[in-house]
Amino acid sequence: MLACRNPQCSGPHDGSELVDYLFSTRGRIWSYADARYKPPAPYVSPDPFVPYVVAAVELEVEKMVILGQVVRGLTTDDLAVGMPVELTVGTLYEDDEAEHTVWMWRPVND
Repeated sequence: MLACRNPQCSGPHDGSELVDYLFSTRGRIWSYADARYKPPAPYVSPDPFVPYVVAAVELEVEKMVILGQVVRGLTTDDLAVGMPVELTVGTLYEDDEAEHTVWMWRPVND
């Protein structure tokens, strides 16, 4: 698969070759916040909008920070910087055609 930051790319040498990489699925919360306002398009959210929590998580192995939603039902009161979390699949929203899923962070016992 080829990739290029410039949407005008067309030739095989315009981009760079992408290689699949499996990131670690565990990390520790680096920061977190409430998402209280519906994000603008192209983000898709339930109607009516339901607030959620986002967490920036530093991956154990790569030591890089990844931003993502936290599983439903948790609030910022349930989280703490340094808390261990892991990736899981959660429901982003449902419509008449399908249940749309997304990766979410959930706390784990270390």
